[in-house]
Amino acid sequence: MINRLAHYITFDLLKHVPETPLGESVHFFIYDTIKILFLLLIITHLMSLLRYYLPVEKMRKFLISRKFYGADYFLASSFGALTPFCSCSSIPLFIGFIQAGIPLGLTFAFLITSPLVNEVAIVLFISIFGWKITLLYTAAGMIIGMTCGYILGKMKLDGEVNADLFQEEKPCGCAWKAQKERSVLGRISHEARGITAKVAPYVVIGVGLGAVIHGYVPEGYFENSLTGNSLLSVPLAVLLAVPLYANASGVIPIIEALIAKGVALGTALAFMMAVVGLSLPEALILKKVMSLKLLLIFFGMVAIAIVIVGYGFNMMTL
Repeated sequence: MINRLAHYITFDLLKHVPETPLGESVHFFIYDTIKILFLLLIITHLMSLLRYYLPVEKMRKFLISRKFYGADYFLASSFGALTPFCSCSSIPLFIGFIQAGIPLGLTFAFLITSPLVNEVAIVLFISIFGWKITLLYTAAGMIIGMTCGYILGKMKLDGEVNADLFQEEKPCGCAWKAQKERSVLGRISHEARGITAKVAPYVVIGVGLGAVIHGYVPEGYFENSLTGNSLLSVPLAVLLAVPLYANASGVIPIIEALIAKGVALGTALAFMMAVVGLSLPEALILKKVMSLKLLLIFFGMVAIAIVIVGYGFNMMTL
């Protein structure tokens, strides 16, 4: 439905020509902006309901209890793998987790894994690379999410999250219970719309940058830089991928083409992971939610993990 609406606005109302750089950029911008803002609005409403009707503090303590022995990170990463979102689309859920008081490390485990691994990408991977590579890639994506999330959770960086984004004046408990259901829903909606309004400008800027790249950067632009087996090819692939913005399903055909051109498997997979897991549009949106310090630590840690995975796959295929 959103794709049809974006197509109608772009090509019928605005009269852009399909399959031209400008037309594709405008369509991409309209589609992703509507999709992400819609997801953000829905999820902030759901998380506001969670905050008001469930004992969030008890849930938080339950999730961080020692009896899980790391299984909580596996669950968060698995949930990320089951949600077919790109990095920017995962951010509304990331915000919702923070709203609900979920530990920061678990929210990062979800945010990192969600764009790297999803069921659509897995199906495409199987058809192109077979079961072995697919299983190894899936395991690598989840391990990156769990490991980076765990380390970030242990670094005591909760103060680097933009708490002002989530602050909302609340009545005392007795007065709250006495209010009518209609008033409760109105207050929940007000909070959710407030958070959406604060994040929306960053969504528009981030998606706008992604739209320009999507429409005007040629698909074969990076092939010459990534061919060969140089030791620098993997980190170079990660650096070249950061300005781009796409989901795993859209990048996999490009990865297939890169490998056919002579790009090593690990280098190509590192490029794909960096495209879907690290992007400037994602950074612009996350900058509203967290400090620059936390953003740089997050990006740096995930980038290093992706480089390690890339080298690992290249060593396997020598």
